[in-house]
Order: sequence, then C-alpha cells, then structure tokens
Amino acid sequence: MTQYIISFLLLGSFLTCSNQQSLISPDNHLDEITTQNQDLSQFSKAYFASGCFWCVEAIYESVEGVAEVVSGYAEGIESNAKYNLVASGKTKHVEAVVVYYDASVVSYQTLVAVFFGSGDPTTLNRQGPDAGYQYRSAIYYQNDEEKKIAEEFRHQLEEEKVFDAPIVTDITSYTTFFPAEDYHQDFERRNPNQGYVKAVSIPRLKRFQKAFPELLKK
Repeated sequence: MTQYIISFLLLGSFLTCSNQQSLISPDNHLDEITTQNQDLSQFSKAYFASGCFWCVEAIYESVEGVAEVVSGYAEGIESNAKYNLVASGKTKHVEAVVVYYDASVVSYQTLVAVFFGSGDPTTLNRQGPDAGYQYRSAIYYQNDEEKKIAEEFRHQLEEEKVFDAPIVTDITSYTTFFPAEDYHQDFERRNPNQGYVKAVSIPRLKRFQKAFPELLKK
C-alpha cells in the first residue's frame, strides 16, 4: 500500500484529475451511455466517493450486477456543481458516483468491499495524485442498514489491520448528488489515450480487476 501511494505522489501535481480540464474537448454527440434514455427505476442505488470520478465509475461499471454508474458531485448545492468550480476546491462538493445495481445479483456489502478494495481509504482528502476536499473518501448511506454494513466492514478492516494507516473514510448520511457534465460520463472508456487516464485511471482499474476477478462481469 505504501509503495502504491508513493508511486502516485511522484507523478506530482502536473498530472491530476483537476488540471486535465484544458485538455478535455466536450462532445455531446459522442456515443456515450447516459441515464437519459434508460429506465433505471428498477435498480437500487448506492453512493460513493473515492477520488477522481473517472476512476471510480470505471471500476464499478466492471462489477457484475451493476447496470449503470453516473459520475457527479455529492454534497454542496446545485448552482455551483460545475466541474471547473468543483475541481478548484472552492465549493463544498465531492467528486462521487451513483451506482445503479441489481440487488439480486450483487449486494450492497459487496459494493462496499469494492470501495475499500479499489482505493486508498487512509489518505485524508487525497486519492493518488489528486488532493483536496473534493477528492475525499466517503460512503454516503441512505438508511440505517447501509450505515451498519459500511461501519461494520470498516471496523473489520481495522480489526484485521488490513491497512498500514488508520482508515479515514467518512461514512455519512446521503444528502445531495448532482450528475456531472455529459462529457465526464464513461470518460475512461471513451478516452483511453488521455494522459491522466493512461497514467492513473487504467492502472487503478487493472489493479482492482486483478485482485477481484470473481466480481467482474463475464
């Protein structure tokens, strides 16, 4: 785990999720998957934040039983839930995802396991090269059962000393979530040669897939 953190810190601030804004060319005509033309009402929802939403979205979309993942902004208010403002750290938003999943195929507990198994929950307001409140580690529960599952899972990891440092993931009540701009949706899949995606997102996805092959879509 320590080696993983150091390797990303060495990338420095010149390669982060936030400073890629000028390199992105929004194109609403791309063949991308959005929720606009889908009926997702039959699926359960779960909310997670674990650094750059490009990375987190791709990880959850690889999990069996997950129907769709939408990148967006948790917390804050809708009026300033815009990427350039959120990425600057000047708002109270957090880059997050909402996971639409079939509860008969994958459980909420498994999604929590994916969360802790695909990122670093020990770095406060940081994930890899991305630093700031907007990149904090958080699980947003919607009811007492989700809260219990997340807290018990975190406690088990602490008891077993799975991580070398204390877990700082915030397990907190869900308040708000605003979908990010269209060009952020499925960003990793649609931009495999983009600098940050190649250096950070894809390696993070591959580490997860290697560690949890039994959870992947066939």
